[in-house]
Formats: sequence, structure tokens, C-alpha cells
Amino acid sequence: MGKFVINQTKTGYTFGLKAANGETIATGGEVYSSLDSVKNGIKSVETNAPAAAVEDQTIEGYHTEKNPKFEIYSDKSGEFRFRLKAKNGQIIAVSEGYTSKANCKNGIESVKKNSVNSPVIEPETK
Repeated sequence: MGKFVINQTKTGYTFGLKAANGETIATGGEVYSSLDSVKNGIKSVETNAPAAAVEDQTIEGYHTEKNPKFEIYSDKSGEFRFRLKAKNGQIIAVSEGYTSKANCKNGIESVKKNSVNSPVIEPETK
């Protein structure tokens, strides 16, 4: 089972979704201003990821999927990445760069699986 880990930064809160092996498989698409808002971002990933379609933008003439969806794209360095868009089109999670499209697709499947019923680890208060 995966887990969502909330981190406090100088400007707010971010989150990462970690797989059971501890690897980060996705991070939130923004810095949130409060703990409640970052938790809402996590809920959005939990709600949208499991049934999201996959749109492969690296294929010429790709079919545009409805939101929610995962978009696979190629970054400036030629690596494959994905972003998860909610029903309203907002980016709610992004991936690291992958050297192969197959590994990027595996990352999407891992997010779909690990975002369901995963515990949320809050930052320690000082």
C-alpha cells in the first residue's frame, strides 16, 4: 500500500504519493496555502486517479480524452512524463521523468493503485 506524504515548505504545503517501496510516484501540481487545502488536493487525486483515462500525447494524431485523465507527454530532455488532470481540467499531480514510455505507463498504473485508501502522513508540528 502506498501513502500520501504532506511536506511543509516556506510558502505552504506540498504532497507526494509514495509506493509501498518508498519511491515517490507523483507529486502535487501546486503549493497549497493551508493544511486543509493540501488535504483537498490529495482527496482530488484519490477521487480522479482510479478511473482516469490515459491520453498519450506522444503519438501523432492522438485521441483527446475527457477529464479526468492522465496525459503522457515528452519533456524538453526527451523523457516521458505524466500529469493527472481533474474533472475541471486542473493539474493535480505530476510525475518525474522516465526514460521509457513503458515505465511512464507503469507509473500511471502505480498511481491508480496506490492512491486508493492510502494513509495521509502529516508533517510533524514544531
